[in-house]
Parts: sequence; structure tokens; C-alpha cells
Amino acid sequence: MSLHTHLSELERKHEALEREIQDAITHLSTDDLRVVELKRRKLHLKDEISRLRTSTRVMH
Repeated sequence: MSLHTHLSELERKHEALEREIQDAITHLSTDDLRVVELKRRKLHLKDEISRLRTSTRVMH
């Protein structure tokens, strides 16, 4: 998998998590721990995307 493809996939997952978080927040029955876990996963993806983008810039 190319770096560009990998970044695109991570960005797609990040956006999907954002939608899932918004859905969970709007449903009052959603457990707060579930929302926290989703946000943690989203932050992890954001950090990975940033790290890959930074390493790509350093390589060029």
C-alpha cells in the first residue's frame, strides 16, 4: 500500500469516527465511556496522520 493510499484510508476512518461520535452524542442512551473511546480512537488516527504527513515532508 502506498503512503498516499494509507493516508487516504486513515483520513476516511477519521471522518467515519467523527460521524459515529456525532451520532452517539445525539442519542441520549449512548454510554459516555463509548463516546470517550471513540474520541480516543479519533485522536489516535489524527496523530498518526500528522506523523505520516510530517515524515513525508521531511523525506522530500
